[in-house]
Amino acid sequence: MKLDILAFGAHPDDVELGCSGTLAKEIALGKKVGIIDLTQGELGTRGSVEKRYEEAAKASQILGVSVRKNLKFRDGFFVNDEKHQLEVIKMIRKYQPEIVLCNAVDDRHIDHPKGSKLVSDACFLSGLRMIETELDGQKQTAHRPKVVYHYIQWKNIEPDFVVDISKYIQKKLDAVFAYDSQFYKPDSNEPVTPIATLNFQESIEYRAKDLGRLIGVDYAEGFTVERYIGVNSLSDLI
Repeated sequence: MKLDILAFGAHPDDVELGCSGTLAKEIALGKKVGIIDLTQGELGTRGSVEKRYEEAAKASQILGVSVRKNLKFRDGFFVNDEKHQLEVIKMIRKYQPEIVLCNAVDDRHIDHPKGSKLVSDACFLSGLRMIETELDGQKQTAHRPKVVYHYIQWKNIEPDFVVDISKYIQKKLDAVFAYDSQFYKPDSNEPVTPIATLNFQESIEYRAKDLGRLIGVDYAEGFTVERYIGVNSLSDLI
């Protein structure tokens, strides 16, 4: 299955928090979108691996993604080496996306920048035909996505561009809070984590509102780029 957009996250819920409003918008525009989780989030303080799979499936259904897969890399300990790059390359060659979205280039959680660089490097290497891969017994052909964009996570990194998600903010919030084991619940007996606070919960919407304010819309999501963004004309800008 060829996808238009393939979004990678180091953990289940990274994609939902970082760019699910944009994915929902693109899906509504007829694009085929997939999500690849690098780890199962097994080191997460709250919930369990089994619960994370249930939550990820629910979030995927809310967003309407075409496919979701977990590569089961070691949470906290995966590295950007040949072994891991080849597994990511197999996914890129399988789904042949034009656009890849991945973790923030700099962030509080060590897996986020690791995942960011791993996926970015794999996108380049995937275009080299001398690197041979097989999947399900079939040789794969080289494929390099046209662009790699990085969504914003814990840190308030200044975006290179933002996407108007005003019509999709509720779908984003619904997808995020499908991970109900991970976020704020006033009656929860689970340990409190940085993302399981009322402050963080409220920040999801007010960050989107603030990014929207800066471009004159209600809500937006921000991304950083690896190369200059080109437009056909000034009228492409909003």
